Amino acid sequence: MVGALDRRLPLSSAGKVFLRKAFPDHWSFLLGEIALYSLVVLVVTGVFLTFFFDPSLAEQPYTGSYVPLQGVMTSQAYASVLHISFDLGGGLLIRQIHHWGALVFVAAIGVHLLRIFLTGAFRRPREVNWTIGVTLFLLAMLEGFCGYSLPDDLLSGTGLRTAQGIMLSIPIVGTYVSFFVFGGEFPGADIIPRLYVAHVLLIPGLLLALVAAHLSFVIYHKHTQWARPGRTNHNVVGKPFYPQYTAKSVGLMFAVGGVLTLMGALMQINPIWDFGPYRPDKVSIDAQPDWYVGFLEGALRLMPSAETNFAGHTVVWDVFLPGVVLPTTLFVVLYSYPFFERWITGPLPEQHLCDRPRDQPTRTALGVAAVTAYGVLLLAGGQDVIALVFHVRLELVTYTCRVALFLGPFLAYHLTKRACLGLQAADRRRLLQGRATPEVRRADDAGYRQVRTPLPAADAYRILVRDEPRPRGHGTEAWRWFRKHRIRNALSRWYFGKRVELPVTEWQHRRIEAVRAAPGEEETADQA
Repeated sequence: MVGALDRRLPLSSAGKVFLRKAFPDHWSFLLGEIALYSLVVLVVTGVFLTFFFDPSLAEQPYTGSYVPLQGVMTSQAYASVLHISFDLGGGLLIRQIHHWGALVFVAAIGVHLLRIFLTGAFRRPREVNWTIGVTLFLLAMLEGFCGYSLPDDLLSGTGLRTAQGIMLSIPIVGTYVSFFVFGGEFPGADIIPRLYVAHVLLIPGLLLALVAAHLSFVIYHKHTQWARPGRTNHNVVGKPFYPQYTAKSVGLMFAVGGVLTLMGALMQINPIWDFGPYRPDKVSIDAQPDWYVGFLEGALRLMPSAETNFAGHTVVWDVFLPGVVLPTTLFVVLYSYPFFERWITGPLPEQHLCDRPRDQPTRTALGVAAVTAYGVLLLAGGQDVIALVFHVRLELVTYTCRVALFLGPFLAYHLTKRACLGLQAADRRRLLQGRATPEVRRADDAGYRQVRTPLPAADAYRILVRDEPRPRGHGTEAWRWFRKHRIRNALSRWYFGKRVELPVTEWQHRRIEAVRAAPGEEETADQA
């Protein structure tokens, strides 16, 4: 059978090439695989839950085994989740594994994107793959929200009510958007079935298609790699797919599955029986969404009350700005960032070597500032819990978070940039002075000095081989009547203007140029 297939399909030749393909061996490249294997766990557990979940909103008295709710009018969706949790063998375990898997899945994508951002792995020719990754992050958040809303409990209903308020805040078309999504007045009878279809069919299909496209681009463009001896901008060094990388990857898959199983077995999450069924006239106290949309909750709580009446339309700024403008701006920035950096950098060849975060201080500082702002918003989403636990006034927590939202990212940006420049200065000292040893010798002036040895070649290579784009000045020459590209050049000076120059000899400079030469240019660089 294998011979017959091989004569008709290029299985043998393609398999030999793929099995010897080089894959990265640094731990940071496994973050994306954690997301992949979390998705596998989600698919397996989700298929199991699909067999027993009923997305209907038809109400009937609850007759299951959970005594405190017996006789209470509940929707069939809520009752079916209680059935999975209390009456189905292993149902609660599978449900909690599924929920924890969703949280880890989104977190792994977010950390993976952060790693790509800080190391510059989004640069040419990987801009399209970065766009796919950001889309996966967006779809993962949407998929998580749809699944979070399915049980029709008081907590998820509060989240849907918040989502409906955000839709209504959109000027002019907000009412139409809300009626279209909910099938009429909130809550309606269509929203849970629609979310169910999106959660089990539409969004998973898009996720799987984009994951396949993402992996295809990774295979086509090859992986990026850290600067080490023998690793250049025009080669790929790593472990072969089989057997080394396969063993490590399969081990990671079982580790991810095992950790998620332990979390589902030992750590309770989303106990809907404590919240009760959803009622439109009630709201759950201490209601916070899952972490990946917690920043929206925090932004809504921090925004002061403000609205404007214009031409018969009311614009509710305290909902529209944090609920619509903020997430839209976030993803516009994420999608456009590779092209922004390419615009201020200028035309550069393909980049396959990772940047150390310290070597790009402005980019690293921007990333840390963004994470700081996200953390403040996430913290503000639980302002009532913080006030209750620490016995402080709710207004004090709110005003503190408002100040921190502006001051925190500002301080984080400048402290991170100074730290990166300090680390560059430390690298320069290491190159000039070498590495300290435990040996101490007596000097000619009767003093004692610690013996230092030259820096190992591998460490020097890692420090010296770095991307050094210079601030752009084209278009603003003194002889021009009209100075073009002023904004771009000013941004380029801000972005690339500060760095610590390294002590490089002429020979080392030529070797660095040869290492960083783009594919197809290495022969010219080697000859130079």
